[in-house]
Parts: sequence; C-alpha cells; structure tokens
Amino acid sequence: MDGKTQLQPRARFQVLALDGGGVRGIYTAALLAGLERDLGRPVTEVFDLVVGTSVGGVIALGLGAGMAPVEILTTFLAERPRIFPNPLGWRRIRRPFVAKYRPQGLEAALRGILGQRLLGESQIPLVIPSYNLGENDVYLFKTPHHVRLKRDFRVPMWAVGMATTAAPTYFPAFPLPGDQVRLVDGGIWANNPAMVGVTEAVSMFGQELSAIRVLSLGTTSTVQARRSRLDNAGLLRWAVNPSVIDICLHGQSVGAFAEVQHLLGKDHAHRLAPSVPDQLGSLDSCNPGELVAKAAHFSRAFSPIFDEVFGSHTTHSYVPLHGPNTHRGDHVSVSN
Repeated sequence: MDGKTQLQPRARFQVLALDGGGVRGIYTAALLAGLERDLGRPVTEVFDLVVGTSVGGVIALGLGAGMAPVEILTTFLAERPRIFPNPLGWRRIRRPFVAKYRPQGLEAALRGILGQRLLGESQIPLVIPSYNLGENDVYLFKTPHHVRLKRDFRVPMWAVGMATTAAPTYFPAFPLPGDQVRLVDGGIWANNPAMVGVTEAVSMFGQELSAIRVLSLGTTSTVQARRSRLDNAGLLRWAVNPSVIDICLHGQSVGAFAEVQHLLGKDHAHRLAPSVPDQLGSLDSCNPGELVAKAAHFSRAFSPIFDEVFGSHTTHSYVPLHGPNTHRGDHVSVSN
C-alpha cells in the first residue's frame, strides 16, 4: 500500500462527457432527459464520472446537485432570457471592445439553480474544465474523489459554473472568490472533455483502459461551408463566420473524441453530436422548440444502443474524501 486512497479498479467504469455550446445545452439536457426516461432510473446511476465544459459543466453540476435532466431542461428554458438578454444601447455599440453580456444575469441564474451547495457536496464525481487566463494554463475543478484533491471542494457550485462558462467576447473573465484567479471558459482547450474524462479515470481512479466506456454528448454541430476564400485569408476574413474560433472548437472536439476512440476502441466510445443548419442555434440564441425536437429524435434512435452499451451498469456508491460529506471509513486503500 502507498497510502493513497482510491476506488478499486473495476470491470466497468463509465464516463459521461458533456460538451460546451452555450444555449444549445438545451439539446443536451433534453437528450439526457429522453435517455433517462427510457432507462427508468436516474442516468447518474450508470456513470461513474461526469465531465462537463461550459454549459456541459453546468449540466454536470446540476446532476451533481441531484437534479434530474428534465429539471435542468426546464430551468434552462426559463433562465435563457436572463442569461442572454437582447443587448441594447451603449453596450451593443461597445461590443467590439467589451464582452457582449454582463455576468450578473448568468450569476443569478446559477445561484438560483445550484443554491449555496459546494462542489464537495456533489452526489457524483465531477471534473469541470476552465482556463486560467492570468497564468495561461488549464484549470480543472474536481470533486474530492482522490486524497490529493483537497481544495476545490470548498468552491461554491455556482462559482464553478461561472468559471467554466465565461466564454471570451460573450462574458468577462470570472475572478474566483478569495483566490481572484482569472478564469475563462473551459472550451478554450477542452470544449469536448471526453479525453479529460479518460485521463481522470486512469490517473485518479486507477482504472484500466479496457474497463472504460465513454458517452460523449455534443450540443449539435452547425453545417457551415468552409469556402475556398479562407485558404489564403487574412485577419478580417477569419474574424467573421465561419471564424477561426468556430473551426478551432470543432477541430478540438473532433480530435478529442478520435483520441478517445483510438484508446478505447469504437465499441467502447460513443458520441452524439448531430449536424444541424446554422440557423437552428448559436452560442447565445436558438430555437428552443426545434432543439428539444432534435433531442427527442436522436434520443429515441440512440436509446437501444444506450441500453446495450451503458444501461446495464450500476455505479459504486460515491463518498467524497474531503469536505462535509466525508466518511473515511467507507473507502478502500489500494496500491497503484
């Protein structure tokens, strides 16, 4: 024994990875609600770890707080106008120089959803990516599912949500309370956090690659032409749609899942991120009804595969190693 406390290696370890995508998270929440309804029990009972970036991080936090996907969906639909108000007046004129939205609406919505719960009070293991703008480095919020993870459990869930959703040009960077670390959207480097989940499963949970199964959920992807004028384009052309940011986010997402499939095999890694017309939604505007309808269609089609690959699994009981819900006697020490 080396003194580290971890969960024992298992025959099966399942990871749910939730992409960023702004208001299109309505699709993800509706998709999970459909799968959960067919499953007949909470979707969190079949996943040993949930990783989520940006709006995917907010969904993950909601699941950790004990909310059902349908509750998260209902909340998103109700809070959307407060989070993304129609920008008017002086701030709209200043858009080229300041963030499009003030953070107060987003913060009020997250506080309303998550209350005063701390990350350490999550009912399931979570990893939520963000990015440290001041240090130019990745930043991962983690529940205390390993003995080394002694700090993040004190952070309020709403603050984690603010940090992972602070999308550049849309919201200002979020200064972490107390530490004042300047954090922005985790989509900067992990808009699809599937590989983050695999890394966590191996490094912190001590799992073998052969045991890991991953379900990666996107927020849909838009169908946009990559016109030949981009082949030799300068700053101005790359700054408009389809912008270099859009292409980088999509490329990162595709690349991350390709790496996961390469490591685990195609039968052990599945992804749902259907292509839709770009009129259906952007980061801060959408047609909610059409997104919900898309989710209903794709959850119905995927439900038999979900049952076959993921549905028969039941997670081990999670007890955090630090924080208010700690019961150290329930953990098992194993060597690496």
